[in-house]
Amino acid sequence: MTDSLQGHKARKRFGQNFLEDDNVIQNIIKSIAPQVGQTVVEIGPGLGALTRYLLPALQKLHVVELDRDLAARLPHTLAGLGELHLHQADALTFDFSQLVSNGEKLRVVGNLPYNISTPLIFHLLNHSHIISDMAFMLQKEVVDRLGAEPDTADYGRLSVMVQYRCQVDWLLAVPPEAFNPAPKVQSAVVKLTPWQNSPYNCANEALLQRVVSTAFNQRRKTLRNCLKGLAEDVDFEAVGINPSLRAEVLSVQQFVQLSNQLNNHV
Repeated sequence: MTDSLQGHKARKRFGQNFLEDDNVIQNIIKSIAPQVGQTVVEIGPGLGALTRYLLPALQKLHVVELDRDLAARLPHTLAGLGELHLHQADALTFDFSQLVSNGEKLRVVGNLPYNISTPLIFHLLNHSHIISDMAFMLQKEVVDRLGAEPDTADYGRLSVMVQYRCQVDWLLAVPPEAFNPAPKVQSAVVKLTPWQNSPYNCANEALLQRVVSTAFNQRRKTLRNCLKGLAEDVDFEAVGINPSLRAEVLSVQQFVQLSNQLNNHV
């Protein structure tokens, strides 16, 4: 087991649930397979459950921690394990590009607080050109949404935009009792690998985001109604999409095709 919570009370506002199960930790480290020379950043190291294995394997590690108390104790907890670069900052606004140079790629890992996981993933997607892969512990419900197929209840804006940018791979399930305090939800670890050669040829990514967001804003409505003002029947016809369908049945490729069609009007 990792260090106890003695001296630190888990803070609800930071969504803190500390991983304490050694078997789970070892399985995560095995799936990440950290290697010397890789530039890795861990988001939300907390009490250092993963960090104490990542740091000696890599010899050098960046960590981003918002909680001042935890940030203050990490250098002592991890003393002698390697070169720790501590960034006491909010990962939601952190500029990850500062950690790499000369065409390097960054690996990102973390046990993400459930209350910021989705906006943080979107923030990281904006840096996907400098990221080789991301491995996150998340609420299982979020992992299900990340990898969801069209025409399923879990499929939505998050599914489309993440799959447009990344290959999504489920790694392992993590039960609540692996944490202290135990969350009231199931967790899972997922790997997101930004496409090196994207299967999607998008002409205007900002427009794609707008189309996807608008289409899922009222997911029970038809595409014709949701995208009124953005798309006309002639646009749907041009890409072979029935405007009477709902957003949840369209594939990522179809969203890209529709946004490319609309880009012709911009």
